[in-house]
Amino acid sequence: MPEVRDNPSGNRFEIVDDDGNVAGFAEYRRDGDTLTMTHTEIGDAYEGQGLGGKLARGALDLVRAGGGRVVPQCQFIKGWIEKHEDYGDLVA
Repeated sequence: MPEVRDNPSGNRFEIVDDDGNVAGFAEYRRDGDTLTMTHTEIGDAYEGQGLGGKLARGALDLVRAGGGRVVPQCQFIKGWIEKHEDYGDLVA
């Protein structure tokens, strides 16, 4: 089962497959507790598996758990939040 983790040194959240391979990522810029989400990408080999949505949910859950907020500059993250209103409170 794919897992989402924060990679602060890379300024991104990553979704990894069962073998620990990075299947995709969501890049961010951090300013205190606010993360500006700038770009999301899923590897070609992982397309069509719903990992983009799992990455968005996992990343936003990690932001929420840390008491943070997001600025969704990335169109994918922005659109995902618009479809999942229960995450709208995270938008700075």
